[in-house]
Amino acid sequence: MAEQEETEIVNYLFQRLHQLGIRSVHGVPGDFNLVALDYLDPAGLKWVGNCSELNAGYAADGYARINGISAMITTFGVGELSAIPAIAGSYSERVSVVNIVGVPSTKSERNRVPVHHTFADGDYSVFRNMSKSISQASITIDDIKVAGREIDRVLRALPTDMVLRKIPAQSLGTPIDLDMPPSDPEAEVEAAQSIAKALYAAKNAIILVDVGVIRYRVLAEVQEFIDRLKLPVFLTPMARGAINEASPHFAGVYIGDVSGPEIQQAVQSADVVLSIGPLRSDFNSGVFTNHTKTKRTIEIHLDRTKVGYSTYLHVGMKSILQRLLNSVDFRKTHYPESIAFGPIISQSINKGDEHINSTNQDVTHSWLWTHVGDWLQEDDVVVAEIGTPSFGIMDTRFPKGVTAITQILWGSIGFSIGACQGASIAVRESDQPSRRVILFVGDGSFQITGNEISTMIRHGLKPIIIVLNNDGYTTERMIHGEDMMYNDIQPWKYRKFLKAFGAKKGEYKTYAVENRAEFQNLFMRGNEFSKANVIQLVELFMPRKDAPHGLLSTIEGMTNFNAKL
Repeated sequence: MAEQEETEIVNYLFQRLHQLGIRSVHGVPGDFNLVALDYLDPAGLKWVGNCSELNAGYAADGYARINGISAMITTFGVGELSAIPAIAGSYSERVSVVNIVGVPSTKSERNRVPVHHTFADGDYSVFRNMSKSISQASITIDDIKVAGREIDRVLRALPTDMVLRKIPAQSLGTPIDLDMPPSDPEAEVEAAQSIAKALYAAKNAIILVDVGVIRYRVLAEVQEFIDRLKLPVFLTPMARGAINEASPHFAGVYIGDVSGPEIQQAVQSADVVLSIGPLRSDFNSGVFTNHTKTKRTIEIHLDRTKVGYSTYLHVGMKSILQRLLNSVDFRKTHYPESIAFGPIISQSINKGDEHINSTNQDVTHSWLWTHVGDWLQEDDVVVAEIGTPSFGIMDTRFPKGVTAITQILWGSIGFSIGACQGASIAVRESDQPSRRVILFVGDGSFQITGNEISTMIRHGLKPIIIVLNNDGYTTERMIHGEDMMYNDIQPWKYRKFLKAFGAKKGEYKTYAVENRAEFQNLFMRGNEFSKANVIQLVELFMPRKDAPHGLLSTIEGMTNFNAKL
């Protein structure tokens, strides 16, 4: 009988990551993961190496939003705890990140040895228990008999003495099945018939696309459904980039009462709202002011479908969309005769300057974001930091193929710089390596994680980094303490960071933009800047007390909502 082929546990793990499409792994080396790192290269994986575990987590998140899944490696205790805010954000926003932690040996844990990176009480479980609450699934690999099966179920923690233990390798020949369980066929047929009946009867139906369409990878099915149904389509803030916004059917971003009046009217007067991939949260719904009635709403979720008050369990998103594409008679649907197209209408806090184009005028949010839309190109990747960038970008109409990365739900400031780095690597590894990656980040957020730009330089990445310098924490100023010192920050010389982080002469460029004329000259003239041939940083000066209309309306909505509790 032939001897069964075996492989090290760590090699099995890394081979599985490679099979899932991961090519680069983020993280920080530590004494409990060093031996494991030796096995990355033989498995076809590249080590990125980040400035901190927090940055690594944000970068892994950004990588996953482009690639679909990512992995990061940290060390026990101090390392994994540093990454928790980032991992929690990925869990919150349904982003697939495999977090691998190198931990002390099984003998050390069994004997309760008070090793470093612990509380010296012999309890090694405290850290993994913290992570369980922010993980879809978690394991500790401490039994070679089930290690391969457990890795295939979920990837989580790796003791140092288990790294090189041998396990059967034959399972590597069978790819992990990532498909959702099949839908209940009878329930799916009934759900599809109910949806078709509602669409045929509707005179004023609309489609509302949410973030589930992105996270569960049904972009192609949804776009085809939109193109064939020919109904007005609205996006939620978390769904930006989910559909082709250059389509004649795109009608704007719906954020409840934060949206412009035309968009509010169009959505709230619809007799059928087909909501695909909904995720309910305050910032994704105008602080819960998305006024759509249950009886006229169809919701398609990952694993269930709701039509009015009826719920069809075990009817998956991808499956029901495919059935609708094959069964709906699109000739029987009615396109509304009148609909207001276009993104939400902004009003800067600096009233009255919306239409001023004098060249020496400040760059305000009401002016900036529509002009950003004129500058963006097809297939760009746009990373927007939480705060003024994430709210301002709602007024930007994207060209076809743009991917938007922001953190509307979790809202951890500093996220965007690491995410930009991770996204840039994922783009370089993709079949579209020439896509531009563009980062909009405020000066306050920059001061949280700006050191991750050094990782971008080390790996030869070429994003366009736009630092919105408005002298402090603008979002917090708008909420409370407009002139209080706790919303101030130390002014940094942002344009000197690329050189300080080791970028060589000729391999980087920096710019200062202080008014609209300088913005137009840099962004709109079709020059080398827009080609993104080197890493570039733009310091864009904006008024201290200027903010996007969407941010101001959301703050007002939060105040009103909290007053009712």
